[in-house]
Amino acid sequence: MKKILLTGASGYIGGNLLKEIKDDYKIIAASRSTKNKKNEENVEWKQVDLFSLKDVEAAMEGVDTAIYLVHSMQPSAKLTQASFVDMDAILADNFGRAAKKKGVKHIIFMSGIMPHEDSKNLSDHLRSRLECEKILGSYGVPVSTLRAGLIIGPKGSSFPILKKLTERLPALVLPKWAYSKTAPVALKDVVKGLAQLIERTPENNQSIDIYHDVTDYKGMFKATAKAMNKKLPMIDLPIIPVTITKPIVSLITAEPKELVYPLLDSLVHDMVPSKENYVEGITNAPTPLDESIRTALDEDKGDKKKKKKKDSVGEALQKSGVKSVQRITIPSSWSIDQTANYYMNWLSRVGLSFINTAINGDTLFITLPIFKDPILILEKNKDYTDDDRVLFMIKGGIFSKKAKEGEENRARLEFRRVLDTNQCIIAIHEYEPTLPWIVYKLTQARIHLLVMTLFGYETKVLEKTLDSTYLVAKGEKSTTA
Repeated sequence: MKKILLTGASGYIGGNLLKEIKDDYKIIAASRSTKNKKNEENVEWKQVDLFSLKDVEAAMEGVDTAIYLVHSMQPSAKLTQASFVDMDAILADNFGRAAKKKGVKHIIFMSGIMPHEDSKNLSDHLRSRLECEKILGSYGVPVSTLRAGLIIGPKGSSFPILKKLTERLPALVLPKWAYSKTAPVALKDVVKGLAQLIERTPENNQSIDIYHDVTDYKGMFKATAKAMNKKLPMIDLPIIPVTITKPIVSLITAEPKELVYPLLDSLVHDMVPSKENYVEGITNAPTPLDESIRTALDEDKGDKKKKKKKDSVGEALQKSGVKSVQRITIPSSWSIDQTANYYMNWLSRVGLSFINTAINGDTLFITLPIFKDPILILEKNKDYTDDDRVLFMIKGGIFSKKAKEGEENRARLEFRRVLDTNQCIIAIHEYEPTLPWIVYKLTQARIHLLVMTLFGYETKVLEKTLDSTYLVAKGEKSTTA
């Protein structure tokens, strides 16, 4: 029996897919929390932190197909200083790396239909989905990406927002984004599409669009109001930009801005399926729009667990530790190891003798003159360091809590390259400060962000200077004025 790793198994799409395929495959159901999850025939639940490459590798042991249904639009630590774009890049990179190392034969990824325009002009949400697709596909394991527009189901993200607006407003003033094209698809068709991908054995990366028909968001509102038997007067006012509607939608729907804002930013694009992404039997979803909406509304009426989404957000907020992620631009000629070494030496230089760093072999000591002992002690982890990633474990120091007896120390600092670009992500994971939380957030956390901002400015200047010098040395003209 084929062994499947299903990430996001406790999520909305993942949970429905688990029900669909659990009789046919041996499934490792991965989730950040396995609380109240019980193993059953063909299903083994595993608690996996996808930010930990070690965890992902362990989960992929003996896996044939790995399904990636993950998005990091919600906080993942007690204090999160990061954009979801950068966190998603780390998650996808860990997944692709682990799949290659463990001999996974096929990766399945759930993404969104991409607009027919330059990727540089995409919203952060769509640009992140596209970047994750590229990262997953960069390690040589064939990736099948199922791209959907608005998924119609009682939970999830986009349709519940649309439903609440239709339900709670006496009339709609339609902003500019209401005229953008979208390709809605029923949840059950998406689940069946994902299940069909498991049986495919592609040799190359492939993107497949799935939809039933193309409409716009105004048409979606009309169809939803009709299914509710509600009269919903609409006034066209396309001069209203998306920036004004974001806080209003968040307020009316009572959904967090971390979810609403990125989704609404994506609505400025026409998300129309591509002919080249057509696969017979998968792309042509059979369920009509009206039936999809009625089914979603009927399922929602019978659902008494309306706090599930809020509880999942609360769980993330109650997690301990710090996650701080920043993306910087580095000179094209630099390796990631050079970047890490430059950063450590730069700390002493910019600290003007207040912050000092000392290296003894693979161990780094960061000190302040007002303290006798180092504030942080970091040790390079050679097992998880390569040309495109450098990992330091935070082993101690007076500013770092020690792991409890019998527990693994997981606090770490990493540097990693994004694809084959000159962008580098610098991230701190699962760091537990010794300072009281309010003091930490007002002092050490803010200082860290300031330091990373300054370091990013410096490397960007160096990138322009060194890369221009390199071009001149090669006899090429720089495109920079």
